[in-house]
Amino acid sequence: MRRLLILLSCLALLAPAAHSQSDLPSFGEGNSVSLQQEYYLGRAWLMSFRRQAPIYDDPLMQEYIESLVYRLVETSQLQERRLIIVLVKNQSINAFAVPGGIVGVHTGLIQKAEAEAQLASVLTHELAHLSQRHFARGIENQKKSNAAMMGGLLAGLVAIAAGAPDAGMGAIMGGQAAAMDSQLSYSRAHEQEADRVGIQNLAASGMDPGGAAAMFTVMQKESRRYGSRPPEFLMTHPLTEKRIADARNRAGGYPKRIYPDNTEFQLMRARVELSFIDDPKKAVQHFETKRKKGGRYAVASQYGWVLALTRNGQFDEARKLLKPMRSYAPHNLIYSLAEANIEIESGSYDKAITRLQYGLQLSPGSHPITMYLAEAYFRAGYFGDAEKLLKAHSRVKRLDPQLWYMLAEVQGKTGNILGLHQSRAEYFYLNGAMNQAIQQLELALPKAKDNVTYERVQNRIVYFKNVARALGQL
Repeated sequence: MRRLLILLSCLALLAPAAHSQSDLPSFGEGNSVSLQQEYYLGRAWLMSFRRQAPIYDDPLMQEYIESLVYRLVETSQLQERRLIIVLVKNQSINAFAVPGGIVGVHTGLIQKAEAEAQLASVLTHELAHLSQRHFARGIENQKKSNAAMMGGLLAGLVAIAAGAPDAGMGAIMGGQAAAMDSQLSYSRAHEQEADRVGIQNLAASGMDPGGAAAMFTVMQKESRRYGSRPPEFLMTHPLTEKRIADARNRAGGYPKRIYPDNTEFQLMRARVELSFIDDPKKAVQHFETKRKKGGRYAVASQYGWVLALTRNGQFDEARKLLKPMRSYAPHNLIYSLAEANIEIESGSYDKAITRLQYGLQLSPGSHPITMYLAEAYFRAGYFGDAEKLLKAHSRVKRLDPQLWYMLAEVQGKTGNILGLHQSRAEYFYLNGAMNQAIQQLELALPKAKDNVTYERVQNRIVYFKNVARALGQL
């Protein structure tokens, strides 16, 4: 418990409004958990989670999911809206929300959902757990919260959210089984409340409130496929006939209307589907077969086919397939980035750079365009341009580990050794590898050319050491 409180106070040092340790209430018996405390706890949890989970690195998908989540947040009851969205490469149907604003989405959920409203229904359910503060209410109801329970809770949550339910449930069955189980599996009342509030939010955001019942039906089908091993989401969110019926009844209370599906969602599904096919030739065959079947998923299948052809080095074929899509929707960012990707992979770097620079003029600060452009600069050998672009972007996306990783790679090419060590330190910090982060800053310290830089690096070392002690790594 003492380590957690130290960590919370350390993280508070970076908050816009600093909080002293006395501002942070104890997790002890009879105390509820404040929103600010949940915020810091969530950030601490995320550091641990990133070290175990297979993070799905796709700037375009990241922006899509973030946009969808924040659309839902706008009409939610969520008070603390400083969220971090984490994508996990895992074929299971799962999503999770950790107190403090960490929302995780398994790519398997995106793949299995048949419409955007179905995906959104799972997200609104998880946002409802946060907005209704079920974690804090559970702690308050426990009245026996202690350090062992909190540590076990974090460990179990990390394992289950990372896609290792056996390990997570194994932790639950340990010495703190009863306390942890009551937190990992929200109470029946909390689940009902999250369903109700989630469906309300879904409708308020302008999406089909029937998405929840439809997603439950998808989950039922998956459950039958897996037999005794249900989808991950159902291990902590049991699905019953009554729950499905309640979801249908709630949706039936809203005016009937037609909800057109979002083409962007179907394109994102194709990206995820491709990510699960390792063999490039098999990927081409898969999407070619799907495209020839036509039907509802024809456009998305053609897009997936373009991506598969590009990955397989069949650039002319990819261009030919993409051309009518670009003509039909010339301002579609997804298609434009697919074309830029063909140019990058085929070695036409200057063409890609020109296209992406124009894209940034139209959409300043766009995360996917910026990352694609940085990749094009790097491949073309324009390392100075890549460093300048990524350094500016790091001030906006400072919590993106992959950005820091790429920036370090670029700085190694430009000979900016001080910057390289600093960027590597930030990457290790965000992944909870505190000893490596400290080592990088200690290597950076002698490279500082002025007192201001030296002091900044030194202060960061002190901060990292405090966090390392709190995590038990030092």
